[in-house]
Amino acid sequence: MKAWGDPDSEAEGAYERDSARDDTIEELEAAGVDLDPVPPGHHRHGDEVHAHDHPHPHVRTEGAEPPVIGIVGAGAVGTALGVALHRAGWPVRAVASRDPVRRARFTDLVDGSRGFAEATALLDEVELILVAVPDDAIPAVAGGLRMYSGQAMVHTSGALDAAVLAPAMAAGTQIGSFHPLVAFADTERAVAALHGATVAIEGDDQLADLLARMAEAIGAVPVRLAPGSKSAYHAAAVLAAGGFVALLDAIAELGRVAGLDEAGSLAIYGPLIEQTLGNARALGIRAALTGPITRGDLGTLEAHLRTLRAHAPGALDLYVAAAEREIALAEARGALTPEVAEHLRASLATRV
Repeated sequence: MKAWGDPDSEAEGAYERDSARDDTIEELEAAGVDLDPVPPGHHRHGDEVHAHDHPHPHVRTEGAEPPVIGIVGAGAVGTALGVALHRAGWPVRAVASRDPVRRARFTDLVDGSRGFAEATALLDEVELILVAVPDDAIPAVAGGLRMYSGQAMVHTSGALDAAVLAPAMAAGTQIGSFHPLVAFADTERAVAALHGATVAIEGDDQLADLLARMAEAIGAVPVRLAPGSKSAYHAAAVLAAGGFVALLDAIAELGRVAGLDEAGSLAIYGPLIEQTLGNARALGIRAALTGPITRGDLGTLEAHLRTLRAHAPGALDLYVAAAEREIALAEARGALTPEVAEHLRASLATRV
C-alpha cells in the first residue's frame, strides 16, 4: 500500500502547466512567498523529507491512484472543482446536495458521479470529502458527519481554519482546507481561471502534500499560509473580487451621469484599470498612484464631491474612503506636504 497520489501516475491525467501558472509562480517567488517546495516524489514531515512510499499511518489507498473524491455542495464552487478535477483525471464519484436541480447538473457535468440528497450517504463512497458549502453552513455539515478511519475532509472556505471540521473526525482521519483564489461566477470561466490561480492549502504535512498535487493537477499553484493569517488573506481576496465589483459599480454609476451605459463605462475605464494594475506590478503600488490627489489638486477634489453629492450619492462614501487612502499613500511617497494633505482631508470631511 502507498500513500495517495504517486506523482508519476498523476501526471498522466493532470493538466499541462501553462504559461499563466508559470507566470504566477514567478510572481509569488519574486514576492518572497514560500511555496513550501519538496523534491518530486517526496513529502515533508517537519524538517525531514521522505519518499511517498515511506510508511505513513494516515490516509491510504490501494495502488498509486489519486483518492476517490466526494463533494458536499453542488453550487458554483463545488461544481467547478468537480468538473476541473474530473477533467484532470481525479476520480470524483459522488456529490451531495439537497437541491435536485444542482445535483442533476453536477452529475451531468461530471461523468461517473452519483448524486445524494444527504451528505451522510456520500461517506460510504469516497476517501476524500470536499465540503464546498457557504461558510456559515460548514460547522453544521461537519457536526452531522463522522468519518471512517482512512478518510480525509477538506473545506473550500477562504476564511475558516480547518479546525471547524474537527467534529467529523475519528481515529485515523484528517482535516484540511483547499481555497482556490478564483471568482466562481460561471463554471467554465472558473475552471479556466484555475490555471495559474493560487490555492491556499491547510492540513498536516501528508494531507497538505496531497492537496498541493491536487492543486497542480488542475493547473493551480498551491501555497501554505502563515498560521493565523487566513482571515486577513481572505479579507484581501474579498476586496480584490467583491470589493472591486463594488468599485466598478460606482464607476458605472458615474458613467451614467456622463451618458454611458454599463458596457460603455467598462470599455472606457477598463483599459485604465488594466494600465494601473500593470504599473503597480512594474513599479510598486505607491509609485503607481496618479491623479488629482497625488498632485494636491483641491479644486478638482471639491468639484468631484459636488458632482457626487448631486448626481451619484450612492458612490460618495466609496469615493471618500478611497481618497483618504490615496492621501495617505501620497504622503508616504512624499508627493504631498502635510499642509496640503490636511487641506484635502478637511475637504473630504465636508462631503455631506
